[in-house]
Amino acid sequence: MILTSFAAVEAGNLRHATVAYIFQALLICGLLTVYSVENSALLYWAGTALVTKALLPPVFLWRATAQSQQETKPLIGFGPSSVLAILILILMYVFTHKHAGLFVQAAEGSSTPYEIGEGLISLAETNLAVAFTVFTLGIYAILTRRDAIKTVIGLCLLENGVHLSLVSLAPTMRETALAGIATEVVITVWLLLYIIGGIRDRFGTTDTSQLSELHW
Repeated sequence: MILTSFAAVEAGNLRHATVAYIFQALLICGLLTVYSVENSALLYWAGTALVTKALLPPVFLWRATAQSQQETKPLIGFGPSSVLAILILILMYVFTHKHAGLFVQAAEGSSTPYEIGEGLISLAETNLAVAFTVFTLGIYAILTRRDAIKTVIGLCLLENGVHLSLVSLAPTMRETALAGIATEVVITVWLLLYIIGGIRDRFGTTDTSQLSELHW
């Protein structure tokens, strides 16, 4: 999950970034399928995620990059950005894994239908650490990229982090699947890319720093 996030953020070719996102979406689907052993309702979420994560957004992104596959030069160059991203993901993973037990224990206390074993607690802590790291890399992409399409990819990563945290905290609750399905942002991605396409047709660029007419 972390490697695909890093590849999606740092890939200069937007289609390569899209492929990295596809792999991450498939990992999410696989994870939901594995967790469905404890909660069969997650199979519905896995099926929904297959369409709303691994199929529709990549199709939208592929179409949006038909005219230009190269990302607009980011605020931070590839080398410094890669180093900074690696530092961020290491710090976030270590920090959140250290404190993830607080969230897991809170979820355990609210989930009376079953008891969580030590192995599952350790797995949940690792998943939460990964979830917060992916979420942070999504924010990093949104803040440091000037290409509007890359910021949409950052939004998708951010959403994946949220979904991974959901299934990690309450894998056996049916409401987890309902919350995951309800918070899919496929329509938002489509609308954003549609607007970005209109902006590119009007101004000839997807570089947000050059769209001064959109500033307040």
